[in-house]
Amino acid sequence: MSDVAAGVARVRARIAAAAERAGRRPEEITVVAVTKGVELARVRDVVAAGVTDVGESRVQEAAPKVPALRAAARWHLVGHLQRNKAGLAAGLFSVIHSLDSVRLAEDLSRHAPQSLDVLLQVNVAREAQKFGVPPEGLPALLRSVAVLPNLRVIGLMTIPPLHRDPEQARPVFRRLRTLRDEVAKVLGTALPHLSMGMSDDVDVAVEEGATLVRVGRAIFTPAGRNPEEMS
Repeated sequence: MSDVAAGVARVRARIAAAAERAGRRPEEITVVAVTKGVELARVRDVVAAGVTDVGESRVQEAAPKVPALRAAARWHLVGHLQRNKAGLAAGLFSVIHSLDSVRLAEDLSRHAPQSLDVLLQVNVAREAQKFGVPPEGLPALLRSVAVLPNLRVIGLMTIPPLHRDPEQARPVFRRLRTLRDEVAKVLGTALPHLSMGMSDDVDVAVEEGATLVRVGRAIFTPAGRNPEEMS
């Protein structure tokens, strides 16, 4: 077994254990392997290990990788998207996790060659240095995006404050889930996906309802090696 396949197995075991604790099925959770800084050969390894949803944080890093694996993987943009890269992103990715403004949505809608799945990024913790719509701005953003052609809103995304203790992320993940439920009820809009949880806190995210987990470091770092920060 390659070190990448072993990493995938470890992450899937964590997800299965967390899902069991929460009374969920592991099949409800999709692993998005974040390949920031990962060479193409190792991206091929992760696809061979059965992870066919692949994420990139930067459009420019994805540009040479996507064509090589477009038929084998569904590509997600999980990092912040600048408006001047919306056209390129719309042609590269199948899913955008970081939509946080009407103007960006309009740019994506105009450039998307076909239906594009998007998640609205919510700054649940209201951190000044992070992107995302504040919780109170979510209903208005959702209403505006929902009427645009070529975009399909499939859920919400958040990034919690950085903590050593993964339990500190739990209130943020729980709040995103309740926000999703409240907005879906009021607007009558199905929002099946919650994109939350990374290498350190994926277990807590699954317990709180994540359906998309964005994991890089825990997959691509060999066991026992001190990793560089990825995601």
